[in-house]
Amino acid sequence: MAGRRNIPDPEDDGRTIANMNVDGMPWYHRSQEDDSKAYQTSSVPMTREEQRIYTWAAIKAGLVIVLVFAVVFLLFLLFCDYVWFGN
Repeated sequence: MAGRRNIPDPEDDGRTIANMNVDGMPWYHRSQEDDSKAYQTSSVPMTREEQRIYTWAAIKAGLVIVLVFAVVFLLFLLFCDYVWFGN
């Protein structure tokens, strides 16, 4: 096999990138279920002020989407009234 380079295999450091242990598959093992919890970072609970900030930001984002849909619907109605139906 001339021309093939000897490429060393990457070392296995034991980390799980994508857990393929899916319930119902032939290779499923219950003992490996909690492996993903080892790599999670600890979270600090949010204060009431931070919760208000995130909630208000989510409400504003939703209102922007509703406003865009409302403007598009209004423009469609105006298009139908003045161009398509030809009043």
